[in-house]
Amino acid sequence: MAARIFYQEDCNVSLLKGKKIAIIGYGSQGHAHALNLKDSGCDVRVGLYKGSKSWKKAEDQGLTVTTTAEAAKWADIIMILINDEKQADMYKKDIEPNLEAGNMLMFAHGFNINYKCIVPPADVDVAMIAPKAPGHTVRSEFQAGKGTPCLVAVEQDATGKAWDLALAYGAGIGGARAGILETTFKTETETDLFGEQAVLCGGVCKLMQTGFEVLCEAGYDPRNAYFECIHEMKLIVDLIYQSGFAGMRYSISNTAEYGDYVAGPRVITEETKNNMRAVLADIQSGAFASEFLQDMSAGRQVHFQAMRKQAAAHPSEKVGAEIRKLYSWNNEGDKLINN
Repeated sequence: MAARIFYQEDCNVSLLKGKKIAIIGYGSQGHAHALNLKDSGCDVRVGLYKGSKSWKKAEDQGLTVTTTAEAAKWADIIMILINDEKQADMYKKDIEPNLEAGNMLMFAHGFNINYKCIVPPADVDVAMIAPKAPGHTVRSEFQAGKGTPCLVAVEQDATGKAWDLALAYGAGIGGARAGILETTFKTETETDLFGEQAVLCGGVCKLMQTGFEVLCEAGYDPRNAYFECIHEMKLIVDLIYQSGFAGMRYSISNTAEYGDYVAGPRVITEETKNNMRAVLADIQSGAFASEFLQDMSAGRQVHFQAMRKQAAAHPSEKVGAEIRKLYSWNNEGDKLINN
């Protein structure tokens, strides 16, 4: 059975009127949800820990800010938008004691519910609205009168109204303008983690950097290697984003298209596919989640910080930084890193 897709006419934003909505966190997604809901006429507060550097920023943008516990106690709908590894402790300390029967607990990623790091009481609704874009895009598309596609799921429907309220929330942040696709917490968690690890981040970054290494080891100028294997990735991805693989292949040369067909299977082999299956198996079994949470526990992050340091030392990073200084389009990306 095909998953349903919901649009504006399927969602009743007026269901949010009279509802008090707490947005926990004010990072990439948090600021977008809070400001979009505010612009949609909703009663929104932001919940942060005392001393958060985002406190003044949220207030300067016209939002009411309280501690996380105060926001949870005040709210009817609580959307948790802080890092996955921090959610369970925060929930236990600040949200669980303040939940009331009939409240809705919301997430933008299924991780903590799927792996049972958070187990809500049976008398609250548990739902998800997961935008398929970074928060700044969720905000900019909304401001442009458009929207970002979202996923919707309901894990627990204690009130019998969870679906309608979740769709109203999705419409409130602009998702129904583009389409809200039905899913489950399990499916969203497993496919999201797999996409990040095997393709979008782990796969693509390793592919680009390995291509860079191969050209440099063959004696080519590292700047040339950066342009061919890293810089141009955006140009190809933009074409795929706009018109699919066929549209991208229509736009490139016959030489490039021919090379696509004959060389792609030599690089991405059956062995590669089997390794991707193993990545998925670790996600499905909970092995990845266990490893990740163990490394993040007690603020240790030993393995994580070591991998981050190693990745930052890759030669392509130094070459890329020098090349990007030559172009005006580098400014925004470098600001994201420096901030």
